[in-house]
Amino acid sequence: MIAIINAVLVMRDHYIPDGVLLVENGHIVDFGEERLVTIPEGCEIIDAEGLYVGPGFVDIHTHAGNNILFIDDPVGAAQAHLTRGTTTLLPALYFSMDTKGYLDSIALLREAMKKPECANIAGFYMEGPYLNPKFGCERENNPWRGPVDREKHMPIIEAAGELARVWALAPERENILDFVMDAKAVNPTAVFTVAHSEASPQEIEAVMPYGLKIGTHHTNATGDRVKYPECRGVCVDEAVNYNREIYAELICDSRGIHVDPYMLRLVRRIKGDDRVILISDAYACDGPIPPGYEGVDDINFDHAGEIAGSKLTLDIACRNMMKHTGASLVDVFKFASYNPAMAVGFYDRGEIAKGKRADLVFVDHKMGVHSVYLGGEIVR
Repeated sequence: MIAIINAVLVMRDHYIPDGVLLVENGHIVDFGEERLVTIPEGCEIIDAEGLYVGPGFVDIHTHAGNNILFIDDPVGAAQAHLTRGTTTLLPALYFSMDTKGYLDSIALLREAMKKPECANIAGFYMEGPYLNPKFGCERENNPWRGPVDREKHMPIIEAAGELARVWALAPERENILDFVMDAKAVNPTAVFTVAHSEASPQEIEAVMPYGLKIGTHHTNATGDRVKYPECRGVCVDEAVNYNREIYAELICDSRGIHVDPYMLRLVRRIKGDDRVILISDAYACDGPIPPGYEGVDDINFDHAGEIAGSKLTLDIACRNMMKHTGASLVDVFKFASYNPAMAVGFYDRGEIAKGKRADLVFVDHKMGVHSVYLGGEIVR
C-alpha cells in the first residue's frame, strides 16, 4: 500500500488540506485529512510536500502529442501527454482518411494499446466520417462528401467496435440516423457529438435521443443560419448552449484564439461548470503562420494558413482557463478530469474517491506538473 501524505487533495468541489491518500492495487482505498485517516504500518510513504494532488487528466479529443500524430507514432504521442498529467486519452481519427485509412489507423492503435507505454490510450474519438465538408482543416481532402454509404462506413464501425467511445457527426447530413443506428448496433454505449456542422437546433435535438451529448470544439468549425441579414441566426453553438444535456468541449489556448476569453466566460455562465470539457485537440501540421498570428506558439496552421488544432496538453489548457476565466484549480480539474470522464462513460476515474483508479497528478498553484501516477504507479 502507498500513503501519499502532506497533500492538498483536489476534490470535485473543494480542497482537503493536510490530506492523506491511500492507494492499493492501483485504486484509491481511503483519503481525508491527516487527523482522520489511519495509515497502516508498512506503507510506502510518498510526501507530496504541500502540492495539490488531483485526478489525472482525461483528454477525450487529441490527434497528436509533441507534434507527433498518434497514427504516426502512438507511443511518442501517448508519452508526451502522459508526462504532462493526461492519464486517459482518446486519439482522434480524422475525416480526411478514407475507409482504408481509418482501418489502418484503428489496427495500428489497437496494437499500440497492448504496450505499457500506451496504457493511457483508452479508445478512439472518431472525428468523422460524416462531417460537413465546409468546415475543418484539410477540408479540401474530405473523401466523405457523398451520401451516407453503409458499404463504406460499416467496416470502420466494426473495426473500431467498443473502442469507438465517441462518434462525431454533422446532424444535417442526409440520412445521418442510418449511420447512427449502425454505430449504436455495434457499440450501444457510444456517444455522439455535433461537429464541423451548420445544423439547426432541431436537427441536433433529433439525434440527442440516440446519445448525442457533446459539442465538438464548441464555437469552432460551426456555421450560422441567418434568415434575415440584419438578424443573428441560431445554429450549432446556440443549440449546445441551450441544451443542458450537451457538454461543451473547449480548446483553451494562451491568447484565446480558438475561443475568445469573453466567450469562455460566457460558456461557463450558460453551461455551468459541470458541462464544460477542456480538450487539447492537439494536431501536427507545419503550414505557414498567417499575418497577425506571429509569435503564436500553441496553435497549428494547415497548408492554407488556417487554424488546425493546437499544440496544447491539458495542464497548459487548465492554466489558460484559469487565466482567461478566473477558474480555480478545483474548477479546471473538473473540466479536465471529471467532466470528460463522465461524458464518455469512464466512471472508474476522473475524481478522488474510494474505489476509483489511482490516476493522479501532483501540481503547484500554477498547474505546473511535478509528478504523475497511472494506476498507482509513478510515471513521472
